[in-house]
Amino acid sequence: MKKLTTICTLFVLVLFASSCKNEKSLQQYLVDVPQKEGFVNGDLPISSLLTTKTDVSDDVKETLKSIKKINVAYLLKTADNDAAYEKEKATLKNIFSSEDYKTLMSMKMKGMNMNVYYTGDTDSLDEVIVFGYGKKSGVGVARLLGDNMNPAKVIEMLNSVKFDGDEAAIKQFTNMFNQ
Repeated sequence: MKKLTTICTLFVLVLFASSCKNEKSLQQYLVDVPQKEGFVNGDLPISSLLTTKTDVSDDVKETLKSIKKINVAYLLKTADNDAAYEKEKATLKNIFSSEDYKTLMSMKMKGMNMNVYYTGDTDSLDEVIVFGYGKKSGVGVARLLGDNMNPAKVIEMLNSVKFDGDEAAIKQFTNMFNQ
């Protein structure tokens, strides 16, 4: 009986030890970012993006209503942070190589690489993650948390976002967090 107890205990310990992941999750990454130098980060409630003056289609407004909040972390590229840029880009690429994240779309625009990932079912998304990087602009991630988001409408909403070549939108966005 003592051998059986010992064997069962060892089995449970091995099972417990092997179930622990040593991989970094996106959630942990977003929690760790505020301690890192040079990052702009924060949480945006969707209500702050929806105003009566917002000039978007009704479909985009409907999609925005299915989103609860947006988590953002961004490292603006400067002349002296090449190593930090490469490290953060590699860390995020490693996180998104996990089976937990499925690719929704990828695109390249004006020197910026963007990948959109999702979690949840293909017809009802739980979260949508936009990961972008460029040698001139930096590296960042935005996570949209919501309930039953429609993938087609999310893609339509993301395609309606306008990116400018002089990075004015990125600088304006960064100023929101520096107040």
